[in-house]
Amino acid sequence: MKIHEYQAKELFRLYQIPVPNGNVASTVQEAMDAAKTMENNFPMVVKAQIHAGGRGKGGGVKLAKSLEELQTFSETILGMQLVTHQTGKEGKLVRKVLIEQGLTIQKEFYLGIIIDREKASIVIMASTAGGMDIEKVAEEHPEQIIKVCIDPLMGIQPCHARQLAYSLDIPASAMKSFTKLVFSSYLLFLEKDCSLLEINPLVYTAAGEWIALDAKVTIDDNSLFRHPEFKEYRDIYEEDPLEVEASTYKLNYINMDGNLGNIVNGAGLAMATMDMIKQAGAEPANFLDVGGGATQEMVEQAFKIILKDTKVKGILINIFGGILRCDVFAQGVVKAAQKTSINVPVIVRMEGTNVTEGRRILNESGLSLITAIDIKDASQKVAQLMI
Repeated sequence: MKIHEYQAKELFRLYQIPVPNGNVASTVQEAMDAAKTMENNFPMVVKAQIHAGGRGKGGGVKLAKSLEELQTFSETILGMQLVTHQTGKEGKLVRKVLIEQGLTIQKEFYLGIIIDREKASIVIMASTAGGMDIEKVAEEHPEQIIKVCIDPLMGIQPCHARQLAYSLDIPASAMKSFTKLVFSSYLLFLEKDCSLLEINPLVYTAAGEWIALDAKVTIDDNSLFRHPEFKEYRDIYEEDPLEVEASTYKLNYINMDGNLGNIVNGAGLAMATMDMIKQAGAEPANFLDVGGGATQEMVEQAFKIILKDTKVKGILINIFGGILRCDVFAQGVVKAAQKTSINVPVIVRMEGTNVTEGRRILNESGLSLITAIDIKDASQKVAQLMI
């Protein structure tokens, strides 16, 4: 689950990670009030709050040197359709801005924490190329990124922070505060079940302070049952509407750019099915795993959600009946067809528990379906249908 910058900074404050003084605003008046709480001590920064990077280049971050400029920038940014390299050409509507105190910056750094699954470790990354697109730095100048691997069973040690500090050429006078910041960031990452924590830039000010000027935090969705406090952090306006709808029915759905929708039970089978679709020369329109214990209603809703995607020109059903019996799935398909106008071709491949009964239900339903015997047959039919 992605969260906004201002929410990430709320977490930073809980872990004594220094951030600029600031307040979030949903209206221009709230932005003006936020400035007053900071005693109109300009300059101040007006920052659009959306789940995407590159906001500054898109015009979503402005430095205000007066109350009049702050009002103008707030009026401009609030309600704008902000387009960045991460939003796509449609952009994202800005509903909130963060008003923050301006700082006198001496040097900018990058600090990030991720999980390296191949090495089964937590990796802290740092660079002197703070404030820049870190993906571009990694591609063009990988030598500028320092990586320190931490065994999660042993946890972070002082030597890890020292290794980062020496590699970044941090002065001895700033070593203690830098080490504290690294330890606090690691603790937050661990205790809040993050999959990403990123500070870009992490700045060292003229006053000799470390400040997280920006903050990006992503929470592992699988851990949310342990963190009821994050329920209010979810912003459904930043999510795909179909994905939000699917989540209400406990369906694992991810919208994609292709035109062949697919319904599968089991994440592994879903990934194999998408590979098969691409090998057949088509492109998947979604990832949709109804799960092993799907009910008839869940199958029905899965069908409806896929059909709401106007890009979909065909549907592939690939089911291996186990806990989800083929006859139960077939009944869900029939119910969905009765309630929804299916105006695209549907390819069905089913195997497993009660497959004979499932095929009978579909054959006697009167639906116009394309039956596939196995994966190879399904792949051939996809190629014929979509190419």
